Amino acid sequence: MTDSVAKSIRSGAVCITGDYRENNEDNYLAEKGCHFFLVADGMGGMSAGEKASEMCVQLVSQKLRELIDFNSTLPEQVTAAIDKAVHHANAEIRMTGQSNPDLYKMGTTIALFVVVGQAAYITGLGDSRVYSMRGQTLEQLTKDHTMSQALLDSGTISKEEAATHRYRNRLHQFLGAEGRGIELKIRRCSLDAGDRFILCSDGVTEGVDDDTLATLLYENDDPQQAAQGIVDAAQSGGSKDNITCIVLHII
Repeated sequence: MTDSVAKSIRSGAVCITGDYRENNEDNYLAEKGCHFFLVADGMGGMSAGEKASEMCVQLVSQKLRELIDFNSTLPEQVTAAIDKAVHHANAEIRMTGQSNPDLYKMGTTIALFVVVGQAAYITGLGDSRVYSMRGQTLEQLTKDHTMSQALLDSGTISKEEAATHRYRNRLHQFLGAEGRGIELKIRRCSLDAGDRFILCSDGVTEGVDDDTLATLLYENDDPQQAAQGIVDAAQSGGSKDNITCIVLHII
């Protein structure tokens, strides 16, 4: 479905189980008023991953609505509200996992895009990502919290080695992690007509590279068609995970 709203954002979203999983642990939200967008990729045995990502979507969205006036809240207050919302979800997911043996060690990533006034506030934990495209330039706005990315940042391995490293899917930051806090980095950026954005789970990036993402995002003028094209490409590209993509067009 494609929406056109007062915030001058059009959105499209696709979420599929994929070819290799029996259940879908991804969840997403394209908020009706286009005030915020969220992708969560759950992890854990049995139904734990589904529960964690579902809780993430529900808890974060509830707090954002409580804490933010999407027309007038000041930037520093928006940042504080996002931080509070994500930390609240983290604590609830962790406590639920600890209290229910069936949900033990459940967790979830998050990619979050919040619109207040004429600016967007972007953050993420885990390996779900947010990308922007201005003109024909694609930029990854979030950083993966994987062990391979940490090794890359330290200079221990190369970018090419990181792409196939055995720890490329092992996360050190995610919602619900036991015994550690989360460190949230929130990025603020302006919204200009013509800008395009992607929020996606790692099911997308496992199946397509950045060049393919850039081409599909640039060439599709309908965000729903772009999201469908990206998910189809990831599936055809051999992604072995659930695949979720939200595409945003600023108009």
